[in-house]
Formats: sequence, structure tokens, C-alpha cells
Amino acid sequence: MHMITHSMAPDWLWLAFLIGILILIFIDVALLHRTAKEESMRSALLNTALWIGVALSFNLWFGLEYGTTAGTEFLTGYVIEKSLSMDNVFVILLLFESMKIPAKYQHRVLFWGVLGAIIFRGIFIIIGAELIHRFSWVLYIFGAILIISAIKFLREEKEEVEEVEHVVIRYLKKIVPVTSKIEGQAFFVREHGRRAATPLFAALLLVETSDIIFAVDSIPAVFAVTRDPFIAFASNILAILGLRSLYFVIAHWVKNLRYLKPGLAVILGYVGIKMLIVEWYHIPAWISLLVIIGVLTTAALTSWYVNRLEERRR
Repeated sequence: MHMITHSMAPDWLWLAFLIGILILIFIDVALLHRTAKEESMRSALLNTALWIGVALSFNLWFGLEYGTTAGTEFLTGYVIEKSLSMDNVFVILLLFESMKIPAKYQHRVLFWGVLGAIIFRGIFIIIGAELIHRFSWVLYIFGAILIISAIKFLREEKEEVEEVEHVVIRYLKKIVPVTSKIEGQAFFVREHGRRAATPLFAALLLVETSDIIFAVDSIPAVFAVTRDPFIAFASNILAILGLRSLYFVIAHWVKNLRYLKPGLAVILGYVGIKMLIVEWYHIPAWISLLVIIGVLTTAALTSWYVNRLEERRR
């Protein structure tokens, strides 16, 4: 009996994947980011490339071992999650700016945020897979969620981010006092004889909250591509693991990616419609992959072209 039901992946692959992820996280923390310092652009690009290389290498092996269709589903799920995580990065950037978290401490918050995201995504994917297996009509709910999310993606986010920040911190202060200043890398300190949370812990809580909100989009999106829990889980996790380095890359280029959000809205709308019509017509995974890559490429090239036009007019 498989560790996770309804999956093509045997027990040993689930275990090997989880152990491999833990080893990679340990290497990242123990060797690459032992001290609190701001990550340079060169380091962020290198780490991002390494994480993408790990994901694509695993994808290649998985496709050779379990077939082209499974490999294509994995790659499509990975690209969807990677592209959606870019929008999550924008939200995190706004949170850090609002809370004035120094760049040298952001990596620590992101590390624990990613670790929490892995746990929550795993739980959500297992629940989602079981719901789809038991109640096929859940697919229509997921499809509707994606189309609604696509419309929301076209709205301005800053006010929503401030609202979430206000609510989360207000509830945190009801549970534990929150200090007004950052105390190094500490999440908790002793203040006036009481245990108190630092702004760094408040930022971590907000990052976790934002990821749970984004999971409402990304989990249904990956199930529009595959019904296999392992493919959904592994592609999600490998995309999330590079989120910290990607954050520092996006932070430098945030103003240049003006058409990313409309592109993501198109992707969410597409996978939402794909999910709603699956009963009548199944769109192959390779077509979805081409559509998603085409939309992202168009958004990136359009952003680059418009930025160049504006520079020439100055």
C-alpha cells in the first residue's frame, strides 16, 4: 500500500524525496547562509539557478522513470507554482518594506517561512487529492476559485496587504507582547520579565499567512494539471525551495516586471477554464505547458519593451 493513496509514486520515492529535501535545506542553512548578511545579486542569481537546476534534474529523472506524460505534468506544475510564487514575492517585499525589516535579517524570516510553507502545502495537497478522488465535483469549485483569483490579480494589492498585516499583528498582540525594535536575529526576547515577540516574528507570521492565502490559488492550479499527489507535492515544494533566492532577485527587478500580474491572471484564468471543461474536453499537459510558457514570455518581453520605450523618452 502506498504511503499516499491515489499516487503513482511508491513509498520509497516519497521517503527519498522528503529526505533529499531535508538534506538540501540543511546544506543551504549550514553551509551557504550561516551568518546574517544581505544576499548579493550575484549570490541570489547563483542560488536561484542552482535550485532550478535541482528541480529540472529531478524532473528529467522522473520523466524518464515514469513516462513523458508524468514528466510534462511535473514540469507544468513546477512552472505554474514558480510563476505564482513571483507574485507571493511581491507581497513579501511589501511586508518587509512596511515593517522595516533589514535586508540582512530577511533571509532568516524567509527560511522559516519556506519551511512552514512546505508543511502547509503538503497538508493541503493531500487533502485536495483526497477530496478530488472522493468528490469529482470539487474540480468545479477549484476551477471557480482560479477564475475569481484571476480577476483579483488585476486589482491593486497594497491595500489588501496592509489590511492582512493589521489583522494578523492585532491578533498576535492579544496573545503575546510585541517589541517595537528588532533584537538581532531573535524571534522572541525577555522584556520586563515577560516573553515578548520581536518584529521579526511578526514578519514571519505574516509571511506564513500570505503563503496560506496564496495556496488557495496554487493548489487548485496544480490539480488542473495533474491528479497525482506526488507530482503536485514535489513540483510545488521544489518551486517553493528557491523562493528565498528568487526574492532577492525580484527585489532588484520588481519595477521592471510591470506586466507579470496580468500574465499570471491569464494563467490562472486558463487553468480555471481547463478545470471546468475537463468533463467534456481534456487539454493535454504539453499544451498547457506551452500556453503558460508563452504567456510568461509575452509578459516579460512586453515589460522589457515598454521599459525601453520609457527610457528613450526621458
